[in-house]
Amino acid sequence: MIDLAQLLTQTSNGWQWQVPQSFNIAYGCVRQHVEQGKQDNTALIVEDDTLGTTTLSYGELDKLSGRFVYLLKELGLNQDDRVLIRLPNAIDYPVSFFGCLKQGAIAVPTSTLLSCDEVAYLAKDSGAKVLVTAKSMWPELKAILSEETNLTAILLSGEGAMPENADSKVKLIDLQEHLTTCPVDDSIVESKADDPAYLVYTSGTTGYPKGVLHAHRSLIGRLPASKFWFDFKEGDRIMHSGKFNWTYVLGSALMDPLFHGHTVIVHEGKNDATTWPKLIKKHDCSIFIGVPTIYRQIIQKTDFCGKDVPSLRHCMSAGEHLSDEMLHAWRDRFEMDVYEAIGMSEFSYYISQNKQQPIRPGAAGFAQPGHDVAILNEQNLPVSPGEEGMIAIPESDPGLFLQYWQLPGETRKARHDGYFFTGDYARVDEDGYIWFVGRKDDIINTFGYRVSPHEIERVIKTHPDVADCVALGEELEKDKVLVSACIILTPDAQCDEQQILAFAASHLAKYKAPKIVHFYDDFPRTKNGKVLRKQMLSDLANKNSQSVAQGV
Repeated sequence: MIDLAQLLTQTSNGWQWQVPQSFNIAYGCVRQHVEQGKQDNTALIVEDDTLGTTTLSYGELDKLSGRFVYLLKELGLNQDDRVLIRLPNAIDYPVSFFGCLKQGAIAVPTSTLLSCDEVAYLAKDSGAKVLVTAKSMWPELKAILSEETNLTAILLSGEGAMPENADSKVKLIDLQEHLTTCPVDDSIVESKADDPAYLVYTSGTTGYPKGVLHAHRSLIGRLPASKFWFDFKEGDRIMHSGKFNWTYVLGSALMDPLFHGHTVIVHEGKNDATTWPKLIKKHDCSIFIGVPTIYRQIIQKTDFCGKDVPSLRHCMSAGEHLSDEMLHAWRDRFEMDVYEAIGMSEFSYYISQNKQQPIRPGAAGFAQPGHDVAILNEQNLPVSPGEEGMIAIPESDPGLFLQYWQLPGETRKARHDGYFFTGDYARVDEDGYIWFVGRKDDIINTFGYRVSPHEIERVIKTHPDVADCVALGEELEKDKVLVSACIILTPDAQCDEQQILAFAASHLAKYKAPKIVHFYDDFPRTKNGKVLRKQMLSDLANKNSQSVAQGV
């Protein structure tokens, strides 16, 4: 049994980590609860719009992941071999993920939205020997057999007939059949806390995706979030709107809640704005976790309110900033706040709002106790309150990633002088609130002023007709960069460019206020939903060049 209180303790000298020498995520999230006699407690509920409701207890998860261990050993996988997982939200996802960690393999979660070429790239880059995917996805993925990868087996999940195994080099295996008939291997490798556990890939906003390798200790490193963002209580039931493959969801909807013995409810298939309140009510969920888009859709497209979800007591969001307007609308309708967090592939969520301090609109919140977040200037010295600096994390923090996969030069660039330099900039006010500025290459330089796009976006999103906003520095000609606002309007909005410009001018300093407005139906995004700012800038540059060439 793991004593969570001993892993992170508060002393007179501050918060102190006590990371054990040996630690395994699968033990912490699954086996420890079985040993405590909680094997019948529900770990996971999957609501599939086609297959219906499936429930998995901690005991069942332990046994099924043990069968997965047996299968990996039968396939000859060694410790640290990689297993690529491309599955929808389904029972087989945690079975595969925790099965890998029990056996000592490195799990490589990846999005179901990726194309076959993109999956092949990840297979090659990670050197994965096994791919786990759904039978329903195989027709779009089978071309991977013609690629030069290290894959020796493909485990096909779900109901339905197995395709013919036409490639003698790569075995096609019916995972469903093996999880029914395989013996249970109860062993869990005695991994060190610093041993690699899983490998996630960045969204690939520029160039190729970059692998981020995490250790088993990363689960311990997220303990501050459990207390200061989740606000976990005994018996919590967590509804999450996301997909397990996303780093944000892998932690907040799988590892973190299960580490504390809670129940997670996820959805797969078609959904709309009414899906989430209905599921919260159906399953008596106490915590809801989503992204700003989901909160906005519930407010704009439904009439649900607090009395419709009486079990709900805590709401959380990450991925992008929730506008002040949506926060106030949620408060009015549901009579509770939405607590935001900032994280990244390398360090999960480490800055968040919490119930101990009031939410300050526009501020990201506070560094969670235990994470000694520093904001440094170019000389790597702490900045004064109100000054901008780069967010840096001490390399001693257990939540920090191990390295960029097979990119030692990139790792050295980011990790040096005792810190991991995130590349994100922020400032701290006199009360300790952190104000996120953004990445250095996102900062808009206009007529000698440095402007944070996030500050502009926060203000413009308060306009009642604006559903979403991205602020960019649009270069109209050499040395002439103007702030432009890219806008998605709410349904039935009648707002025009001049109204947006006038609103911005009345709420922002003159040098920050946008001078140009572009309207969009949607923004270009990565597979994980992040806005592709550089692509938007490139598209606008091309459009401006064509206009100049045509004499417009």
